Amino acid sequence: MPSENYATAVVAGFNQSKKCIRSGRAKHVYVAFDADGHILSEIISLCERFGVKLDTSKTKSELGVLCGIKVDCAVCAFLQ
Repeated sequence: MPSENYATAVVAGFNQSKKCIRSGRAKHVYVAFDADGHILSEIISLCERFGVKLDTSKTKSELGVLCGIKVDCAVCAFLQ
């Protein structure tokens, strides 16, 4: 949860999110439930392997809004 003085850093996108998960920088990952199957399975597997919290309750459109971008987003990671 962000403090009053600091915004939480967020990374949008499949490849960038994977890098953050693997490097241990990802605190919480969102993957859209309407994302392609290979994206879902790879991100779920990585999050389980590296012990990162995962949320699959949002759509790609909702994740775009969550990230503050004007396009849909299949995966995003909030950093530690």
